[in-house]
Amino acid sequence: MSTELSPLVPARQEFHLSFRVTDLARSTAFYRDFFGVEPRQQTARFSTFIVPDLCLNLVILVNDRDEPLDTYSLYHVGLGVRSKEAVIAAYHRAVAAGAEVVKPPRSTWRGTPLHELWLRDPTGYLLEIYARMTEEELATMPADQEPVFLVPGTESR
Repeated sequence: MSTELSPLVPARQEFHLSFRVTDLARSTAFYRDFFGVEPRQQTARFSTFIVPDLCLNLVILVNDRDEPLDTYSLYHVGLGVRSKEAVIAAYHRAVAAGAEVVKPPRSTWRGTPLHELWLRDPTGYLLEIYARMTEEELATMPADQEPVFLVPGTESR
C-alpha cells in the first residue's frame, strides 16, 4: 500500500477568488493599481482581474443586497510572491494605491519564517503578501528572533 498522496488538483493553473466589496469603483481602482493590471472584464456588477504572476483570477462583486459585509470571517487572503524584493515592491504599490498598511514589510522568524506585508483593501479585507525565505536568508536570523523591517522608516507602524 502506497503512503504517497496524489494531489487533489494535479495541474493547478490558477486560483480563483471572488468576494463582495462596498464600493466597486474604488476597489477596482485599488486592485488595478496594486496588481498593475487592467481588469479583464468590468461591468456595473463586477470586475475580473487575471494576475498571471500570482496564477490568480480575482472577481470582485457589488454588494447588491446592501447588507453589511463581514470582513472578519475571512481572516485574510495570502498572496505568495517570489522574493523579499517582491514584498518590498508590493508595499510601495500598496501605498501608491492608497492601502491601509497594517504591518509594514518585515522579515519574521517565529512560526514560519517569512518576509511579509499586511494591508487592508478599500472594503476592509486583510491581505498578506509574503515570500518564503531562502536558505541564505534563514541563516541571517537574529538571535532574539525579533522582526527585521525591510523599508527604512516603517519600524514605528
